[in-house]
Amino acid sequence: MTQKNHTSQLFFLFLSAATGFLIALILYFLLQNNTNEPLTHSNAVTPQEKYVSPASNNNLAISGQITSFAPAVNRAAPAVVNIFTRKRVKHPNTLYNNATLRALIEKRPPPSQYKEENNLGSGVIVSSQGHILTNNHVISGAEDIEVLLKDGRYLKASIVGRDLETDLALLKVSASKLSTIQFGNSANVQVGDIVLAIGNPFGLGNTVTSGIISALNRSQFRANSFDNFIQTDAAINPGNSGGALVNTQGEMIGLNTINISNSGGSQGIGFAIPSSLVREVMYQLITYGEVRRGWIGIEAKEISPMLAQQLNSESHYGLLIIGVLQNGPSQKAGINAGDIITHINNAKITSAKMALDLITNLRPGDIAILRGMRRNQTLQFKVIAEERPQMSGS
Repeated sequence: MTQKNHTSQLFFLFLSAATGFLIALILYFLLQNNTNEPLTHSNAVTPQEKYVSPASNNNLAISGQITSFAPAVNRAAPAVVNIFTRKRVKHPNTLYNNATLRALIEKRPPPSQYKEENNLGSGVIVSSQGHILTNNHVISGAEDIEVLLKDGRYLKASIVGRDLETDLALLKVSASKLSTIQFGNSANVQVGDIVLAIGNPFGLGNTVTSGIISALNRSQFRANSFDNFIQTDAAINPGNSGGALVNTQGEMIGLNTINISNSGGSQGIGFAIPSSLVREVMYQLITYGEVRRGWIGIEAKEISPMLAQQLNSESHYGLLIIGVLQNGPSQKAGINAGDIITHINNAKITSAKMALDLITNLRPGDIAILRGMRRNQTLQFKVIAEERPQMSGS
């Protein structure tokens, strides 16, 4: 080999090595400019694996791997029971509507006959003493109530008390080793929080559905003013009434009660009674067998800016008294129709519902200081609350 050929080969080797080094250097800088951290196996993840639920009280990381609510279900489900009721309903014999058949059978129609009807629903064990919360409409008119626990035990249940105005009822069973629900704080829930509905849909037994909180403070679906529903898209079907709505920690934040549907099945619009109201009613039913609410004997209308203008009133908030019960607490205190009440015990009245809550939270015998106006003159009344008359019904 000549000296010239040897020099040429060395040149090409050097050129190849330099080209490779240059390409590697370019790739290195390109990668450094497109990431803020070195690309390793531990951080090479998909966007789904990085996602974290925004629900304020859930703190549940949702990854590309399987996500399970089993810990929450295992905590809450043993306290959710199936409720079966039986009652007799009058059903006249339709054969006797036909005069010819009636004449053939006997000369006079028999008395109305009874037909047995069965109903199903859900309930939640709230104490180790055997107290079970459910909806009043689940057990309304029932002659026999049976409860099926998740561990397979069938138990007879008796009614401790019920509250028609919130559609809540409290039952009691005699048993040991009962699993009880853990209450959550419904005041802390937010729209978008993940929730689970546990109950007995269509008599299938302990069943779990999931969704989110769709809205809060729904109150326009029933006649009474105590409703303050949590709305959810977790499936609530017939039989779910009285079951638990729980958060991802397995704490009950509501008691499932109704859904809105054209078919009777779930259409993603269900409602639960907030746990704060459930707990308040439960304590009174355990203590008194009924719910005792304050009452001052008035009929009132919420003041709006337009109504204030029509009345030529200086107050643009509060209640316009449109009726006072004769010999009731308010009349005894000197309140007249046409008066405007702006404060109850120093709380400024911003809505009719707020006023109702303040009044009904009084206990019979409590003194309430009401401030207001009569023909734009400031007045103050001392009202002694009485017990709110109970609603009638089964």
